[in-house]
Amino acid sequence: MDFEALVKHISTIQSTLQAQAAHAVNLALTARNWLMGCYIVEFEQNGEDRAAYGEQLLKKLEQRLNVKGLNERRFREFRRLYLVYPQLKEPIAQYILAGSEIRHTLSAEFTDPIRHTVSAELQSVNNQPSEWNTQADRLFEKLPYSHLKFISKIENPVKRAFYEMEAIRGCWSARELERQINSLYYERSGLSKNKEALSALVQRQAMPLQPKDIINTPVTLEFLGLNDRALVTENDLEQSILDNLQRFLLEMGHGFCFEARQKRILIDGDYFFADLVFYHRILKCHVIVELKIDKFRHEYASQLNLYLNYFKAEVMQPDDNPPVGILLCTEKGDTLVKYATAGLDPNIFVQKYMIELPTEEEIKKFISTANY
Repeated sequence: MDFEALVKHISTIQSTLQAQAAHAVNLALTARNWLMGCYIVEFEQNGEDRAAYGEQLLKKLEQRLNVKGLNERRFREFRRLYLVYPQLKEPIAQYILAGSEIRHTLSAEFTDPIRHTVSAELQSVNNQPSEWNTQADRLFEKLPYSHLKFISKIENPVKRAFYEMEAIRGCWSARELERQINSLYYERSGLSKNKEALSALVQRQAMPLQPKDIINTPVTLEFLGLNDRALVTENDLEQSILDNLQRFLLEMGHGFCFEARQKRILIDGDYFFADLVFYHRILKCHVIVELKIDKFRHEYASQLNLYLNYFKAEVMQPDDNPPVGILLCTEKGDTLVKYATAGLDPNIFVQKYMIELPTEEEIKKFISTANY
């Protein structure tokens, strides 16, 4: 063995066992969250004193436990994970019974709900056909909780299966999965004439999952009792979506006059860019359109408000009416929009847009025939 061989062996040992450690942490985290969801649902259905807590159950649970990372919002996520993926019962039960320390710590009384809670009522909640159920052990072994958290929010069972399959096949990071969901990969696949080519392109461009991606998440850090770290999410605009939106607004007619795309605005030496700017000759006002390919965030409203104030001060003519701002997102929460826009320009409008699939049959066929 020479020095280079030694370096290679040490490097291989480091990377292999690091990945194994990260995988072990992920399995424990997924099992913990699913089990907590299981117990919450069990209590909501059969708890002796459940009536005393009602809708305040999760809040009371957060206050009583007083554990960092275990709050009302997380408990709702855990409950959803359990309801959407009751099939994880078997691999999680095997995981618990396989570990000697876990087996001795968690008594039969603890594991009984795993065996008995998944009633016909719960199975009806997860009403996706069996053909769209990804194999339970593959879900547990291949998709970290950070991934299952995003996918479990999807109501459409075919869409869920699509992202499960693509995330497993591409070994995506959670950040990559979120980016693909927010960029409407499923919808684009439904509209694409060559789904295999689109899938291959996405997989080539995707960021693969690394051990640090499993460990370096807020949930995992809290689970392990480590300090918080700031995580930055990157957002990319898709040129083709902007192109289609521009043509759509132009075809609306009746006063819309296209003025600029990526309108450059200079403020205090910094450049900002408004996606689309129109002038409505009937309403006699500018219309500024901002398109986001992900869900609504409070900073988007602030950004659009900045553009409206700039146009009122620098662009609007004496006989013009105040400008109107339209913010289009793939998803929006009404309460967040309400709080984020309170006190801002009243002419800011936030709307949700979605590409409508002509049919799911092609996507079903694609999922059924794909190898992963």
